[in-house]
Amino acid sequence: MKTILITGATDGIGFETAKLFAAHDHQLILHGRSQEKMNATLQKIHNAFPDVKIEGVLADLSKFGDVASLLNIVNAKYSSIDVIVNNAGVLKLPNPITENGLDARFVVNTIAPIIITRGLLPILSEQGRIVNLSSAAQSPVQNDAITGKLPLGDDMQAYAQSKLALTMWVRATTNAFGSSQVNVAVNPGSLLASKMVKEGFGVAGNDLSIGAQVLFDAALSNKFRDASGKYFDNDIGAFSEPHPFALIQRNCDELMVAIEKVINEYFTTPA
Repeated sequence: MKTILITGATDGIGFETAKLFAAHDHQLILHGRSQEKMNATLQKIHNAFPDVKIEGVLADLSKFGDVASLLNIVNAKYSSIDVIVNNAGVLKLPNPITENGLDARFVVNTIAPIIITRGLLPILSEQGRIVNLSSAAQSPVQNDAITGKLPLGDDMQAYAQSKLALTMWVRATTNAFGSSQVNVAVNPGSLLASKMVKEGFGVAGNDLSIGAQVLFDAALSNKFRDASGKYFDNDIGAFSEPHPFALIQRNCDELMVAIEKVINEYFTTPA
């Protein structure tokens, strides 16, 4: 039995992935923003899999204080964690600017997964895995957009940049993990039937189980045993190179500086 944290687990791919893990008797820590949706999620999974150990943790990942609280809760309750699925993501928001003046698309899609991973790394098991949700939508990253200096009015442009930024971080930080640990970026599949796809493209989308299965595999299967630092594109069913922008070392170096600037300035490490 593995202990698995899934962010954004109260709907969409996150919920479908949680059910898949529950069907295989793994212990679940599910993150969400809404208490009402969390209650419904826990009840549905409990009804289907009554013996599974499961709990919910609430946090708004656009707020650094909430991210710190999530880390405090998980670190206090668990001595070891085996898998983190950094699934939570946003595309369209009524107001994409956070209380810190940052773009919430970058905070939720890029910065929060990095902070969560770092904050739980001390309790990540020897063969633990981090599965980071990437996307086929990838665009050259504007570092001033990450640091809040450059507002991006185009929702899809902000989303595409934030997903490439997370993928670049995965590629750049393999040395931070143990030799048996895995930190991988995964595009679960384009145009799946998620709320985000309906908002962004106005289409119903493909079966979410396509995405859930590849996240399950990335977390547990031997296929991903040596996948640390890599990008898996489920649209082609294989490991692939991300956007060419990510392959230029200078771009990676400058992005890492921008990410560290945001974290150092706005996030206070939990005591």
